[in-house]
Amino acid sequence: MLDGAQPSVLDVKDLKTVFKTRRGEVHAVNNVSFHLKAGELLGVVGESGSGKSVTMMSLIGLVPAPPAVVSGEGVFFEGQNLLTATDDELRAVRGARIGFVFQDPMTSLNPVFNVGFQLMEPLRKHMGMSKAKARVRAKELLELVGIPDAERRLKDYPHQFSGGMRQRVMIAIALACDPKVLIADEPTTALDVTIQAQILELMKDLRDKLGMAVVWITHDLGVIAGIADRVLVMYGGQVVEHAPVRELFANPKHPYTRALLETVPHVRGERAERLEVIEGQPPILRAHPTACPFRDRCDKAFDRCARENPSRYPVGPVHDVACFWDPETGGARDV
Repeated sequence: MLDGAQPSVLDVKDLKTVFKTRRGEVHAVNNVSFHLKAGELLGVVGESGSGKSVTMMSLIGLVPAPPAVVSGEGVFFEGQNLLTATDDELRAVRGARIGFVFQDPMTSLNPVFNVGFQLMEPLRKHMGMSKAKARVRAKELLELVGIPDAERRLKDYPHQFSGGMRQRVMIAIALACDPKVLIADEPTTALDVTIQAQILELMKDLRDKLGMAVVWITHDLGVIAGIADRVLVMYGGQVVEHAPVRELFANPKHPYTRALLETVPHVRGERAERLEVIEGQPPILRAHPTACPFRDRCDKAFDRCARENPSRYPVGPVHDVACFWDPETGGARDV
């Protein structure tokens, strides 16, 4: 059970990311705020294009600048504001204190180096280990993520591993320097369901064993239901709902969250129910949103939704939503 009084290890306030392109500006992240406590797993969900990955990459300077311009009140990590950090300071944070697991290990792992070298590199760079000590630690990391015959497999190259094993290698690299925060960007999307379940179980075990905080980015609410403590629902580059995972599934407040839950496949008796879809596409925001970005796809939208972009406001002790519609009354909310 998480302690509500526990201080945050990561505190993001009013984060914005704008891409300046030849076709104009794209406002990819708009006033995103959230916190993360030690040992907590925060799920971030939404469709492709909702701003999940760009938000998390913006935290640690992984979006190219230019064309990206990242701003905000601050991204506070262990007393340091990462938005004002120098490139050298960010490089010292990335990989050492904040780990990142990308979606596709084949494009993230270097095909010309064996996995032993790729595991040892951050250990030698960030922790100053000798080659011999780094090799011992690399073997321990492969064992930690469940790769058998770890000593021998240090000599193998990425193409000699299966998809699930490559993802385990990526997790081992991200854990090499004992990070306080691990950001996992849809790390199980390309895997079959059996391997996906193994990776999810591995992440839960590692979180419990190491006490690190985890941000898990996904479009799959089924994954979030099994591993998350809290959930951020993103749409149009902003957070539209935030709640503990059980509260979100039992009592969703935003029409977009409700629509996402409807798209989860259900089986009643012997027959599968018709799969629901959300009509339309997420918006490409050429300007900072001054209206609700979901209004064109929302069957609850009314005039105010086209005039104002709702701010997040509390609907419970640990539950907030950015929406003018009140599901309890079926009408407009007085905010």
